[in-house]
Formats: sequence, structure tokens, C-alpha cells
Amino acid sequence: MRPFLAICLGAVCTAALALPLAPTAGASAAPAAAPRSAPSGELPGSTQSLPVAALGAAAPHPDARDTTPAPAPQSLGLPARAVRPFSLLGVVWDDAAAELRGRVQVRTRATGSGDWSGWQDVQVHNDDAPDLGSAERRDSEVRGSTAPLWVGDSDAVQLRITPESRHRARAALPGGLRLELVDPGRAPRAVRGAHADPPAPLTPEATAASAANAGLAPLGATEIPALDQAASKADLPAEDGAPPGHSYVGPRPRIVTRAGWGADEQLREKAFTYTRTVRAAFVHHSGSGNNYDCAEAPLLIRAMYRFHVKSNHWRDIGYNFLIDKCGTVYEGRAGGVAKAVMGAHTLGFNTDSTGIAVLGTFTDDEPPQPAVHAIARLTAWKLGLYSVDPRATTKLLSGGGNRFPKGTKVPLHVISGHRDGFTTDCPGVHLYDKLAGTRLAAAALQGR
Repeated sequence: MRPFLAICLGAVCTAALALPLAPTAGASAAPAAAPRSAPSGELPGSTQSLPVAALGAAAPHPDARDTTPAPAPQSLGLPARAVRPFSLLGVVWDDAAAELRGRVQVRTRATGSGDWSGWQDVQVHNDDAPDLGSAERRDSEVRGSTAPLWVGDSDAVQLRITPESRHRARAALPGGLRLELVDPGRAPRAVRGAHADPPAPLTPEATAASAANAGLAPLGATEIPALDQAASKADLPAEDGAPPGHSYVGPRPRIVTRAGWGADEQLREKAFTYTRTVRAAFVHHSGSGNNYDCAEAPLLIRAMYRFHVKSNHWRDIGYNFLIDKCGTVYEGRAGGVAKAVMGAHTLGFNTDSTGIAVLGTFTDDEPPQPAVHAIARLTAWKLGLYSVDPRATTKLLSGGGNRFPKGTKVPLHVISGHRDGFTTDCPGVHLYDKLAGTRLAAAALQGR
């Protein structure tokens, strides 16, 4: 499964991109799926991986209407080309410890309309990741990467990477740069809500992921129902993995399970990994942009999951929970929503913490209020399971990063932003500014 190549030259660009062209020899694509029968109505996702190359001074543009100056000769990227349909993209490189010091921008062509987008920036932070020295980083060839960007249904792309300039010299870019184009596929009909065929039998991997939430929902359930505070307290003994008998636990929010958003459980590593407890929650923005609607959130999460596993070489999706702009909470990394699952979300501080990503980018935009309220509800419940006051501070041992050396005991708010543990913009200034109020709201939901 390889992308189609189109080199756009002047006025023939639009016509050329409309043609089905020959595959590119240098492009590779991850297999669409393992050899198995897909559940009824399911179309597995796929990944196209395109090597990045130097751009000439006269790099072509997607269409004649584009008046943006061509990238400088020192830039890397891809000329405009037609590819198989995709909805999410990101750039990866070989050395996970290397930083991409530069600006990454893309343009994409919408499937159907044929309209090209303007240039969009891709966030280049490389710190939502497994800890240095962790088994996840040690046991696989983890790559460096940008944040993934959701672009919607697209069938052509153009990329430019401009190195950062310092003292008239261009910063070196990391080796092995590739543009990853992710098609999230289509979920089984049962997940999409269609009245169609009965659900297919669960695979062993899907059974294990669902069984990790035993006591909260039936096997194969697409959601864990919300409970009020009294019911949440009464249900504590059933929530395997959570310490019993705690009086300060918030009402459990409704949580869409991995089955609910259509996770292909054969992508991830089979084993679950756990940390000792949950002492803090790190809040993130996904950096994937705000150009999605709530009905697309499961697609976005499936694409992000595939990007984290197939492109970054992580064991599973990095975040423990995800929240969309409508305030819906989704189960992230497999292992049980009530348990202390080890994530890959805050480099240096994945031990004894949980990672919550709000889908979107909040550097310039305000986070939607339903999403902010959902953070308070989720942390009131999750932290309450471990007798943690959302207003408190705690100390976590740094596993190493650009802000705190490895072995440093770092005082942190129990509800922290990613930037509290790492020098980064995440979760964006506008979401970060909401966290003080979130701590108070979560404590109130716990009855404190």
C-alpha cells in the first residue's frame, strides 16, 4: 500500500493531482491489518510513510492560486502530491532524543471538493513520550515525532520544514525524517450505532482490554456509565485495582471505552503496564488542531492511536484519557480506567501519574467549557480512587527531561499542566489558565 506521486508543474498542477498516478518507489505503508476477518462493517486503518527530501528554490505549489513564496533551498519537505485518503498526519525521525528545531508546515487537499487548505503549522514538541530508561523506550525503537495534526478527509499533501536560524546558521535537522499519513479506518457498525449485523466475537486482545474494566461495565461494553457520588462510593470495591473505602471520591463520569471508539486491539502490545499508584494528573492539549466535530472524535482518537503505535513505535496510545470539545471522556491506554496504568504522556513523570489530553490546540484558542468541566469530573473521580485531594501538591521523582534532571524530587500540583514538568507550551496558555479553577471544582465534586 503505497502513496501515489504527483509532481505539480505550473498550470498542470491541479489536473495532475486529479489523476491516479504510479506509486512512489521510496514510499512505504504500514500493513492495513493483520490477516484476520474484520468485524462486520469495519475497514482497518492504514499508514503511508513518505521520506522527506531537500526542496529546491523553486519548489512547486499545489495550485496556481497559491502566492506564498517558495521555501528556501535549505528547507526540507515534499512537493505537492496525490496520495491515498488520510485524515491525520505527523512527522517522525529516527532519534527519539533529538529535537526538531524548526518550523513544520503542511497543506492538504480535501477529498471530494478538491480544495487546498492554507499552510498549517504542525506542533514540533517531542515530549509527550515514554520516560527515558523506561521499558517502553528501551524495548522498542521509539522515534521522535511532532504532534499529530487532524486535517480531515484528504487525498493530497505538501510539506515544508524550515530549520531554525541562529547566528546566521541553520540548525541541523534530525535524521530519518518522514511524513506519516494516517487513515483511521472505519469502526464496526455496532460502534457507529447502525442497526446492522450482530457484533463479531471479541478477539483475545479485545477481551483482555475490556476485562480490565470488569466490575465497571460488561465485557465488550462500548461505554462505562456515569454514577452519582453515592453510587460511585458504593461501587468502589468493584473497581478492581483501586484502594477501597475512601470517602472522597467524585461522581464517576461516563467514559467511552476502547471498544466504544473502535480501537484495533491487535495494534498495541498485549501486556498492560502499571505504576504503583496515582498521585497526580497531567493535563495536555493534543496539539492536533481544533478543526474537528464531536462525531469525528473517535476517528481522531483511532488515528492518534495508530500514529503513536505504528509511527512512534510506542506500546499503545500515550494518554490515559482523552476528552473531546463536547466534554465526552474516552478511555486511552489499555489496562483499566480505575487502575494505575503507566502512560506515555509526560516525559520524565509517567510514574505514579495519569495523563489527560483534551483534543485540540489551545495556544491561541479558548478551550470549550464542556471540556474544562469534564477535566474536573474525571479528576474528581480518578484522584478520589487514590485518596488524593485535587487542591493539594505532591512530589514526583523526575525520570529526566529538559526541566528537571533525573532523580530530582519535584513539587507539583496534584492537577498540573504538562508545562509544570517539562519546558513546553502544552497544554496551551488558555487551557493552562483554567487549571486553578479545575482544582477547586474537582475538590468540590469530591465533597471537600
